[in-house]
Amino acid sequence: MFRSKKILRAKFKSLLFLKIRELNIMSKNLKSVITCDLDGKIETFSEGAQQLFGYTEEEIIGKGRVSDFSAGQIVLGHVVNWLAESVEKGAWEGNTVFLHKDGTEMPCKIKITPTKDKEGNHIGYCGVTSPLSDKSADEVRPKISFGTKLFSWMVIMRLPFLTATIVPILLGAAVASRFVSIDWFYFTLTMLGGFLLHIGTNTSNDYYDHTSGTDEANYNYMVPFSGGSRSIQMGLISAKGMLNVAIITFALSAIVGIPLIYKAGINILYLGIVGFLSGLFYTAPPFRFASRKGMGELLIGLNFGPLMVAGSFLVQTGGDMTHIMDAVLAGIPIGFLVAAIVFVNQFPDHDGDKATGKNNLVVVFGPEKARIGYVALIVGAFVSIIALSWTNPLTFPTLSLVSLITSVYSIFTIKTLYKHYDNRLLQPANAGTIGLHFLTGLFFCAGIWLG
Repeated sequence: MFRSKKILRAKFKSLLFLKIRELNIMSKNLKSVITCDLDGKIETFSEGAQQLFGYTEEEIIGKGRVSDFSAGQIVLGHVVNWLAESVEKGAWEGNTVFLHKDGTEMPCKIKITPTKDKEGNHIGYCGVTSPLSDKSADEVRPKISFGTKLFSWMVIMRLPFLTATIVPILLGAAVASRFVSIDWFYFTLTMLGGFLLHIGTNTSNDYYDHTSGTDEANYNYMVPFSGGSRSIQMGLISAKGMLNVAIITFALSAIVGIPLIYKAGINILYLGIVGFLSGLFYTAPPFRFASRKGMGELLIGLNFGPLMVAGSFLVQTGGDMTHIMDAVLAGIPIGFLVAAIVFVNQFPDHDGDKATGKNNLVVVFGPEKARIGYVALIVGAFVSIIALSWTNPLTFPTLSLVSLITSVYSIFTIKTLYKHYDNRLLQPANAGTIGLHFLTGLFFCAGIWLG
């Protein structure tokens, strides 16, 4: 009896608290003022903001982003446009749905204005928010277009990064073309299997970075070049949903691999198993290769370099190993460049990675000293292309040296890294390294194919 009274009393207190909070939130006088930098990281958080959203200053300043208060698809489909309009017209004002700390949806009115420093430079945004007592969440919820929903899945699976798969599979076929005619059906199957394996790796990495707390600890600036896709943190997909995507895509890659094994033999199975295990355990316990002082960078370079090139080559040759070393060697410069992508993306993640024990090379050496590692990877890529053409002109004809033209662009990425390794202006180097890998790979493939 006494227990039931205690339970009833506790329920009453809980309901009373929720009602008081609701009344406070819906008060016409309640006003939230939040300022953030250009990347959305919160710099000031007023008392009204604390009442409205349920966070304390200690919880949110320098740690949270304004995107944390909106559903992920609203951020992708609308918030970017609102910010752009505020800069263009001086302000943007409208109604939307915000999220309380406990997940409750709140209909609100917000006015966004750009903030500037003393010199008039645009440095961030200010949002002034008031609750709407006469509107429901459904009445003010922004419409989510089909395009935004599709884009959400592109973000979840990190599809733009699939260039890291396109290049080595193309290169394997290019090397094989020096000895056999290309089977385009099996080439397509190889590309599909590679895509599925890569997506499985991306999504499993995001899942385990979430469970380890690494992504939550990454407060720095560069989505999509830091903190993985951050799809879980944005609410685009649940942690369980992300894990399910990883399982499904890994399973589909195995199914696609069956005819490839039939075509090229058992060695393709071995390469697939290596790719699966190293991709899964890149962030998954107990190995967490990404945390083992260079092991993660090495595995990425090998998997998306020599091993994937060799796999594509074997599919085209029907498992003939006669010239397999040519394929393995061809993958070295591409391996260097894909490792450079991973490496440069570790700079903005440094603080979060260090805090959660993700001891990659940037954490081990520190961002300033680690810059030389990036240079070494880029130089290694171009030197290896020259060496291959010099020592084996039959497989790597002089025309393959056309890929060296991209070395001019690498000067830009290196200079950007050296100057902005610790701030948001590093972003062009992050994107540029992806482009450097892709273009160098395409030119290298074309030179081998046509030479």
